[in-house]
Amino acid sequence: MNAPLPNQAIRKPIAAAMLESLKALFGDRLSLAEAVRDQHGRDESPYPPLPPDAVVFAHSTDEVAALVRLAVAHRVPLIPYGVGTSLEGHLLALEGGISVDLSQMNQVIAVNPEDLTVTVQAGVTRKQLNTEIRDTGLFFPIDPGADATIGGMAATRASGTNAVRYGTMRENVLALTVVTGEGKVVRTARRARKSSAGYDLTRLFVGSEGTLGIITEITLKLYPQPEAISAATCSFPTVEAAVRTTIETIQLGVPIARCELLDALTVKAVNARNGLGLPEMPMLLFEFHGSAAGVAEQAETVQAIAREHGAAAFEWASKPEDRSRLWEARHNAYFACLQLKPGCRSFTTDVCVPISRLAECITETISDTARSPLPAPILGHVGDGNFHCAILADPTRPDELEEAERLNGRIVARALAMDGTCTGEHGVGMHKMDFLRDEHGDDALELMARIKRSFDPQNILNPGKIVRV
Repeated sequence: MNAPLPNQAIRKPIAAAMLESLKALFGDRLSLAEAVRDQHGRDESPYPPLPPDAVVFAHSTDEVAALVRLAVAHRVPLIPYGVGTSLEGHLLALEGGISVDLSQMNQVIAVNPEDLTVTVQAGVTRKQLNTEIRDTGLFFPIDPGADATIGGMAATRASGTNAVRYGTMRENVLALTVVTGEGKVVRTARRARKSSAGYDLTRLFVGSEGTLGIITEITLKLYPQPEAISAATCSFPTVEAAVRTTIETIQLGVPIARCELLDALTVKAVNARNGLGLPEMPMLLFEFHGSAAGVAEQAETVQAIAREHGAAAFEWASKPEDRSRLWEARHNAYFACLQLKPGCRSFTTDVCVPISRLAECITETISDTARSPLPAPILGHVGDGNFHCAILADPTRPDELEEAERLNGRIVARALAMDGTCTGEHGVGMHKMDFLRDEHGDDALELMARIKRSFDPQNILNPGKIVRV
């Protein structure tokens, strides 16, 4: 048993005529194999797998456009797929249909170092991109943890550990090539850094989770690799003390690159998985970018603030290998937390609040989860007011699943009451659709549904996600 699924439409098998057309278009890049379909019908959400009826591996925008026109003619759903790391059921085939795997569209199309831009196909991953542009002295900073595809990161408006300094995908996507729900190819903008020419289609598609169009190419901002980088860990007597340190650091204008919170339970899990021996207390992980003098000044300022809040064990990691070890442990914290309750599934919820309310929100959440029988470690990108709670439940226990959903609902309600959002970076998918009404209201939700109907008249693009039509 897993989290309950919403009401599903009747799944209709793909017509034989369409299958023949798919074979002609994709050849052996069309798969009907059960194992391949199962892989494309599961993610890191608490939902059970919902495999598509078929999987195709696209190689070009023209192929995707031809596929969409074919799907329109046969009224068959299409679900874009990157590497399957989503957390809210984004890629599950609620109504069957075809999973459009874009991972083989993995070419870096053009690097323009003088303009600090790069254009890539949707299947390029963030690690691949940074490897290929390393010699230019530039890098792409958005780091959601998983080695996600750039297309998937744009579709879910990804954020991550560097967002406090460099922003999210919303701020770093300059232009997109998108195939609409009618099979038309749209270029949303040029490479210029700003424009007042018409509606901002780029921002409309960024975060649309494959419901308005299939993103096939992305033009991104790049940044110079910093002259100096330094990382530090710092332990605190309470989570509130750690968060207060973060708030004061931001309010003072210290340009930290990363500021990550791990509560004591998360530190315990990370120690067990990675053998780090960190003090099992609430902890902040900092990273500073800039000149050698600037990094030193930032670090001194933050260290002074931290000490005012009772910080201890301020440890530095200036060598690349030491920094990598720390951040690898942070990136794997999700999997480390799963080992706290073997056999569990994680209801991994995230919210974001104005930074002035962050300490209050996290403190109340910890108080709430402490009264629950379920482990619920907390971690997050507190530098921009965003945190995650991994609620661990036994999928064979209906009472635990119900308790996980109750906690999830309370965390979201608390964030909304503080003028925050139901999801800072995981997206809506299926799991958070009902919270959108509380956050945006009926009129805004209806406007979203009208946009969906305009871009995708037959509702074939990732149906059953974000809004109901």
